[in-house]
This record gives sequence, structure tokens and C-alpha cells, in this order.
Amino acid sequence: MLKRKIDTYIQDFFKSSNKALLITGARQIGKTFSVREYGKQWKHFVEINFIENEDALLLFRSAKNTDDLLLRLSLLTKQQLEKGNTLIFFDEVQACPEVVTAIKFLVDEGSYRYILSGSLLGVELKDLRSEPVGYMGVKEMYPLDFEEFVRALGVGDAVINNVMNSWNKLQPVDEFVHNKMMELFRLYLIVGGMPEAVSKYIETNNLQEVMAVQRDIITMYKRDIAQYDPNNKLAINDIFDLIPPELDAKNKRFILKNLNENAKYDRYHNSFLWLKNAGVAIPVYNIEEPKQPLLLARSRNLLKLFMCDVGLLAAMYAEGIQMRIIRGDKDINHGSVFENVVAQELKAHGFELYYYNNKKRGEVDFVIARDGNVLPIEVKSGKDYTQHRALANIMDCKDYSLAQAIVLCNDNLRCNGKLIYAPVYMTMFLNKNESAPVEYKVDLSGIV
Repeated sequence: MLKRKIDTYIQDFFKSSNKALLITGARQIGKTFSVREYGKQWKHFVEINFIENEDALLLFRSAKNTDDLLLRLSLLTKQQLEKGNTLIFFDEVQACPEVVTAIKFLVDEGSYRYILSGSLLGVELKDLRSEPVGYMGVKEMYPLDFEEFVRALGVGDAVINNVMNSWNKLQPVDEFVHNKMMELFRLYLIVGGMPEAVSKYIETNNLQEVMAVQRDIITMYKRDIAQYDPNNKLAINDIFDLIPPELDAKNKRFILKNLNENAKYDRYHNSFLWLKNAGVAIPVYNIEEPKQPLLLARSRNLLKLFMCDVGLLAAMYAEGIQMRIIRGDKDINHGSVFENVVAQELKAHGFELYYYNNKKRGEVDFVIARDGNVLPIEVKSGKDYTQHRALANIMDCKDYSLAQAIVLCNDNLRCNGKLIYAPVYMTMFLNKNESAPVEYKVDLSGIV
């Protein structure tokens, strides 16, 4: 059984809050499985799937009030509904947006606890007329990150803690451990974090069967594109297919002219947005200056587009790349898959992602805001990882006053002034620290 970080999040959420919880994210990332596992802890667990059960759709669309809704719920399920001891799980809620509106009244009534999930929620629920602010928490879920992956393969706390200790002290990892972690990282590049693909690898160690799972998921995503946005499906599908070759290009930036010679970003904006909202792709926008707040420096129409899962990206490349990646072949360009895995790891850890590009100073792969500071990140898959002109340029710029930068590479950890050269698997330790509450009291003496 795959253990996920979100399992702890769900437990903590229901211990500390009376709200409902909505779990969003792409298809096939394990949302339903995690909810069912949590449901086993309840005396009564009721699951209602709005795609499999058409009666449930009618229930919400025609209920007169909360009492009527609860009465109908009791008739819909064979499970006992006991006040204070029942968790109700509404799955595939994209098929019934009315449930999200109704959850406010169900939470207010207070008899039961509620958890919701589904696919394409960012697409289907974006125009909700009455979002239940204050009554429902929202948590986005992602494929297994690298730490979840290695734990699923059997790497224990002792190893993870040892590597984390090296990261915290900025000291090299034991060479044997480092080499093993790099071997696991290369495996992650091709298996990725889709739960079914990871489970298939653990079960069989057969990469062909893993790739078959990945191809099925890609086909499912393409089917979603055709089903849920028929007006723009050709444009969205073309953009989706262009992600691998665009990432393999020299600057990895998504070039609209490769889609259409006369393409304008405004025309395709909704298509990019669809892929983002569906959880299928991760856009990373260009910033003109590495200064806080990064959002204000964002360029709306210059972006890189990454896959939500590096294993799916590898599966979209030509067959044979998987074994070459595992062997660590020097003659193949790992750049696109390295950057993709860093993008999905940082996104899963809560960061908004940007990249820096300036004609004068060059390009830096990622820029994030961490602990109140701007942190540039360069990703190097080859031997010449100390060659990074653009990064050196912005670190030397007095106008930016950047305190630190990270170069993610294949080699062991070492520091050189403001630069941290860290093995790429240490991206798993780049987490967004939760800020402590800031207390500030206004001195009203003299005016009251």
C-alpha cells in the first residue's frame, strides 16, 4: 500500500476543523484511494459517486432544503447514518457542481462530516455561483513526490534523515548513499509518481508494464480534452502533444509559432488555462526581475509548460529513452526530464513557479519565493554544472541583493560562496515553511 503525505493532512484537518474538505488534482493521482483509507477509521463511511450513481445527481438537483437532502441521502445508501460518527464521501463531484454549493448547509446542519473529490475540478467548478467560503477547505493533491516514491520502494527513515541532515548542515552525503539516491532518482524519472505506475513497478519491476500504464493515462487525458472542452479540443490537444518537444528544445520555452505560424497567445490562453486547471500541465511564467513580489514581475505570455508527472513525460518520448536514463548515458540530454521533475516537486511543495530570462543577463531555470526571500534555482543534468553565466550574473547584481542560489546537479553537495551545489534529489527538502502567526497591536492611547 502506498503511503501518501496527504493521508496525514486529511487526519489533521478533521481533527482541527469542522469544515468539509475538497481534494482537487489531476486524474489517477490517488485521491479516492486516500479518502477510502481515511474512511476506514470512521464507524460509518458512506461513499456516493456522482458518475456511477445517477440517482445521486437527481437527489441534489431537486432537493427542497437541507432536511429534504439528508432524508434523501439516508434513502440512497445502505450504510447507517449516525450523527457524530459518519463520514460522507462525495466522489466525482465535477459531475454535480450543486453539491459544492449545498455543502455549506450540510456543514451548518452539523450531523455528519463531509469530504469531496473528483477530477477536472479546476475546469468544472471555476464558475461556481456560491462557493462555500468558511465551510470547506480545499487541498490540491499531486502525484507521488520523490520522497513518497523512495519510501514506497522501501527506503526508510534512517536514510531519509541522514540525507536531510546533510542538507541542513550543507555537508556532502555519504558517497554510497548518494550513489544509491541518484540511482533511485533516475528510476523516478521514468516511473514517475502516478500511483498505478508506481504500484506496477513495485509489483513487477517491469518497465514495459509501467509504460503501458502510463500510455493508458495519457490516452485518458486526451479523452478528457475531447470530452470536456469540445470547442477548443484541437488546440488543447496540440499544446499537450507539443509539451515534450518544446521541453527538449534549447531554451525549453513554449513557442506558439510551433503550434501555428500566426498564433497569438490571447487566442490560446484558455487552452493553456484548461491544461493547468485540469492538473495535466504546470505552467512556469517568465519574470523580468528576480524581486519580490514575483507575481508583479510576471510576463503573461512567456512561459514554459511541464507535464504534471515526469513519468508521463518520459513515456511520451521515443521508446528506449527509459533504459538510457537508468544507465545514466552521457550522450543523451536529460535536461527536459530533470527540469520537469524539479517543477513538479516544487509545485507539490506549494511553490508558485517562475523562470528568469533577460537578453543581457541570460536565463535561470526557476525562481521561487521562500522564507520571504527570492531563491534562484538552476538545474544541470550534465558534467559542466559549474557553468551558469545567467545565475552568476544575477547573483552579482547589486540591484537584486540575492542572498543565496541553488544549482541542482548529479554530484554531491558542496557550497561555493552564495551558491549551493546540491544533488537533484535534494529538491525533496525544498518545502514552503509555514509562517508563524504575526501579532501586531495598535497603540490607541491618546485617541480613545
